[in-house]
Amino acid sequence: MSTSPNIVLIVADNLGWGELGCYGGGEMMRGAATPRIDALAASGMRLLNYNVESDCVPTRSALMTGRHPIRTGAFQSVPPGLPQGLQRKEWTLAQMASAAGYATAHYGKWHLGDIDGRYPSDRGFDEWYGIPRTTDETQFTSSIGFDPSVAELPYIMEGKKGEPSHNVKIYDLETRRTIDEELVERSKAFIERNVRAARPFFLYLPLVHLHFPTLPHKDFEGKTGMGEFADSLAEMDFRVGQIVDQMDALGIADDTLLIFCSDNGPEFRAPYRGTAGPWTGTYHTAMEGSLRVPFIARWPGKIPVDVNNQIVHVVDLLPTFAELIGGGMPDDGRPIDGVSQLDFLLGKKIASNREGFLFYIKDELRAVKWRDWKLHFVWEPYVNAGANKLESPYLFHLIQDPKEETDILVRNTWVLGPMLKMVRSFKDSVAAYPNTAPGAPD
Repeated sequence: MSTSPNIVLIVADNLGWGELGCYGGGEMMRGAATPRIDALAASGMRLLNYNVESDCVPTRSALMTGRHPIRTGAFQSVPPGLPQGLQRKEWTLAQMASAAGYATAHYGKWHLGDIDGRYPSDRGFDEWYGIPRTTDETQFTSSIGFDPSVAELPYIMEGKKGEPSHNVKIYDLETRRTIDEELVERSKAFIERNVRAARPFFLYLPLVHLHFPTLPHKDFEGKTGMGEFADSLAEMDFRVGQIVDQMDALGIADDTLLIFCSDNGPEFRAPYRGTAGPWTGTYHTAMEGSLRVPFIARWPGKIPVDVNNQIVHVVDLLPTFAELIGGGMPDDGRPIDGVSQLDFLLGKKIASNREGFLFYIKDELRAVKWRDWKLHFVWEPYVNAGANKLESPYLFHLIQDPKEETDILVRNTWVLGPMLKMVRSFKDSVAAYPNTAPGAPD
């Protein structure tokens, strides 16, 4: 399907499955109404079984490369000044879109490299504005004993393709409150600029909300009466609505695939506590509360209004977009773990193009998910509970036991066959195409 629809990809940070009204949260359950995102869900496809990686860096690397982070070495967040992110040999979604003639922009959180050669504008984006790493750094300058001579100051940065990226201003608690407003304003200008130029565009908008410290813009402070977290959820909903309104005002809704999703399961650092709704766990675990996050796709006249429980994974976005716009894929033999879900999203297929996937935390295989089954090799239902390597894995049926409470492997050992074949196939692939070590230089 080689056409030139626009793509707008909005990714929330640590938005749990149970936060939005359309996923059972909203005003009554979470203290903040989410009418704009709920309206998106009512006009498009809402996935109940969209899966991501264990935290920010691995999910974003999987999104950009279509490869599980165990392959790329980008599977954990590290402090500034240490090697991190994607090697330059990795081929990105933005490079694919740019090669297909798309204008490309990144506004928000990158977290895939903070040195020259690894910024967004070095990896396929025409321009970028945002943060190279993560939001907890906003606390640095107000922390007891902070010493900028030994810990790098955090900055909001910007850059353009072919030019060095540079610092714009300190990323502190004050600018934490205003950054999403800035990201949306720049996104709106980018959309209008390219609509006027009649050029197809790919906008990647990885918002900062709801990552801790979860602090709302002053316009939303106290708005819900339910605290800073709920105020920030209300702001995030408003920001998404601003993008939708811009698209509608410019008359491009029918020509644009709009996706709203999250990078990880719910925030868990007190007092900023999110929820995964019916699922157990938060990000940094292998529980369903970590794997499953919101995903809504809208494309009027193309994507049907639907809700389903089919398995889709973040690595699927790259090949899906590639098929949509006629983008090229690497031809050097590197494994691409994602599969195109285009026909599924367009309603041409009832079932997803994947039945399951392997789930790693860093370099440790924690679990395998297949159809309605989940097999845990390591048991750690809560962050820092202590990873318990299981002699006999735990098996759960996620329809009968969504909270993963009762191991039923002894009565269903047949499931080990297809699941362990998936593991063997992946390991054979790694043997043929060795993984990149974390922190490896370009």
